Amino acid sequence: MSAIDSAESKFLVIGAGVSGAAAACALAALGPTILLEMEETPGYHSSGRSAALYTPNYGPPLVRQICRAALPFFEAPPAGFAEHPLLSRRGALTLAIDDAAGQIDAQLRAIDPDHPIEEVTLDRAIELCPLIRHNVFRRALYEPRVMDMDAGAIHQGFLRGFKARGGRIVLSASVEALHREAGSWTVVTRAGRFRAPIVVNAAGAWADRVGAMAGANPIGLQPCLRTVILIEPPQGLSSGTMPVADIVDSLAYFKPEAGRILASPGDETPVEPSDAYPDDMVIAELADYLERHTVLKIERILRSWAGLRSFVADHCPVVGFDPEAEGFFWLAGQGGYGIMMSPVLGEATASLIARDRLPDDLAARGLRPADLAPSRLELPGSSPRRAAD
Repeated sequence: MSAIDSAESKFLVIGAGVSGAAAACALAALGPTILLEMEETPGYHSSGRSAALYTPNYGPPLVRQICRAALPFFEAPPAGFAEHPLLSRRGALTLAIDDAAGQIDAQLRAIDPDHPIEEVTLDRAIELCPLIRHNVFRRALYEPRVMDMDAGAIHQGFLRGFKARGGRIVLSASVEALHREAGSWTVVTRAGRFRAPIVVNAAGAWADRVGAMAGANPIGLQPCLRTVILIEPPQGLSSGTMPVADIVDSLAYFKPEAGRILASPGDETPVEPSDAYPDDMVIAELADYLERHTVLKIERILRSWAGLRSFVADHCPVVGFDPEAEGFFWLAGQGGYGIMMSPVLGEATASLIARDRLPDDLAARGLRPADLAPSRLELPGSSPRRAAD
């Protein structure tokens, strides 16, 4: 075993992606905390592969409330959190060809005055985003308050804050077993054994597997693969101020990325937890789709990759103590919203553990612990769950 075998703390956080890092940073203010990461690099599987957009009108209503509550943090993070702003203006276009599901009108009906969306003419849409092909789309929405997020700076800011509060991060610490005895959990990893009364399961796509090791009921977590490519823009096109554009009919989207164009089919292919890799056929189909709907001529894929987004049935995060496994806390199921929600869910984790209630800003928005608790999820074959407070 390593030199830190049998280390003890007040809190153990499993998973050092942005959600786990944010929770560990908040918990370290309450007592000794150890952050366990199975890979050699934190955030390898999802946080480090995100398109990183702040999109306050994206996701289920509960997710939108959490993301909107996070905006003050991103606009004015704590002193020393980052050396430069975490957000930069981007804007977003939503494009529709047929829109059989009526998503354009649904978005217009659900406008939040603080996060406006407006319908624009197709000529205006092409002016904003010259990549759009003429005579393809029928309707367009523009959302000015969508912003790029510096995902790396956000993640590193939480890790830096965690270490400044005395937290310890252990890499290459894949969890092999968990058991509870005498009011404390022992987590057995490849890097040693670690003990604490409270374990926070922020293991991303692996969260249900970690829960099973602890004897907790599954939450029905489904990892989904998302494919991304990077390509060159048309010669002479300055893409720096161009908004992200997404197509409701296909879920495909594209955006500027450091002088290149990042694009995705918006796929959510169910997979087992794993090191995700893109499928060549999906990439070929995306390239063909882009050439038919935009002015892009894709001669070469500069880079391609895939990341994992994990969802439960209602596509909302799972944050709270397991009703069956004492001292076992879930922080999972953030889907594609994890970076946006990270500061709020990190503080919510600490508040629920320390005070059994959500932070005041979430409570003021009408959120209750039961809205996030694992006890809301009833799955076939699982033990009956006690109702959440």
